[in-house]
Amino acid sequence: MNLKPYPDYKHCKTAWLPKIPSHWLEAQLRTCIEFIANGITATQIEQGEETVPVTRIETISTGRFNPEKAGHISRQEADPRRRMEVGDISLSNINSLSMIGNCAMLESPTELYAGMNLLHIRPSRDCFPEWLAWSFRNSQFRDDIESRAKPAINQASISQGGLKSIRIPIPPLEEQIQISRFLHHETAKIDALIAEQQRLIELLQEKRQVVISHAVTKGLNPNAPMKDSGVEWLGEVPEHWSIKQIKHLCISIEQGWSPQCENEPSEGDAPGVLKVGCVNGGLFRPSENKKLPPELAPVPQYSVKIGDLLVSRANTKELVGSVAVAAEDFPWLYICDKLYRITIKPQSSSSKYLALYLASREARGQIELGASGASPSMQNISQSVLLDMSIPVPQLDEQESIRNDITIQCDQIDQLTAKVMEAIRLFQERRSALISAAVTGQIDVRGLTEEVAA
Repeated sequence: MNLKPYPDYKHCKTAWLPKIPSHWLEAQLRTCIEFIANGITATQIEQGEETVPVTRIETISTGRFNPEKAGHISRQEADPRRRMEVGDISLSNINSLSMIGNCAMLESPTELYAGMNLLHIRPSRDCFPEWLAWSFRNSQFRDDIESRAKPAINQASISQGGLKSIRIPIPPLEEQIQISRFLHHETAKIDALIAEQQRLIELLQEKRQVVISHAVTKGLNPNAPMKDSGVEWLGEVPEHWSIKQIKHLCISIEQGWSPQCENEPSEGDAPGVLKVGCVNGGLFRPSENKKLPPELAPVPQYSVKIGDLLVSRANTKELVGSVAVAAEDFPWLYICDKLYRITIKPQSSSSKYLALYLASREARGQIELGASGASPSMQNISQSVLLDMSIPVPQLDEQESIRNDITIQCDQIDQLTAKVMEAIRLFQERRSALISAAVTGQIDVRGLTEEVAA
């Protein structure tokens, strides 16, 4: 597809846009939108009470309306003035700075009411709703919103007046429709490519899991005699391996502390307390920490040492029990109370080998089965569940061989994953650039809509 600029341009007053097609207008948003009254907050519902859905920030987090993420109010609370119509746009006006300005357009008739922490916009008759939604997704427009947002506690916000004052380029209505059709068609193709790449990453991660799981439960020798482990979820293991409980490999298990920290990471060697996410993905991330306030004295016994095996004690079902090993000393970082630190008997195993085992499918299955908690978003794993878990244990030299083989295979998988992720990044950049170019008139799509329709 040959993308060309418009034949004639003119200068404009929009700070982030030096020129627009000569027949386009330039105006503040107030000229083409109105706001729907908001203010409905999801409430506790009595059993048996008739309810209606109300929007929340989570409802539009993916860029499309997700009814499953809506809150609810009783039908008696539903104000007809706040009912949304097809073509209405909800835009996040209170959120983290990088998320403010997220938006979604209501595409089909549904009973939905305007909720809190969102600006609900109804385009004027001279404004095609889908085109306006694309304009809101323009990265330059998002930057403008972020520059106008007022900081709040851990958040930022933009008012109706702040949004109304933003200037945007406005093509004729027919051209708005053509731009929308073009972007709908072209971004759908890019999204399909991204979905393929994301599926490839899932397959690579599944393969990585299989490599680890097979090595730590079956070994590297396919011809090794096998025996029944006596543990139903482990099945057969090499005949010369022993079956032990993890507690018999450990010297100690402890968890850290939970002081009231600042909402920013420590810098340099300033004291910081690790967040539970420092072990997500199997790699220790020292940057995942919170700065310790100067009036609080560090507790040296909780500092991170090389070889520490750290396990998340509390997290979501998918992440509880995540494990990583510290590759060096971090004397200024301290483990939090949502992390376990396990010290291994060096004559029995190593922290790296046990970390691999705890990341296997078999161990993960037991961790998720043994986790408890009223909410899926916060599950806990007890010390006893971890320590009582069975583990097949080869000799130390065989453990080392298994670790080396896993490292080689997983490095290859990780390199492929990195290439796929880079491809996704480039597709996303292409998508963003295409949206920006189309809605600001840097490319002329008028002659391309016939191709799109075909």
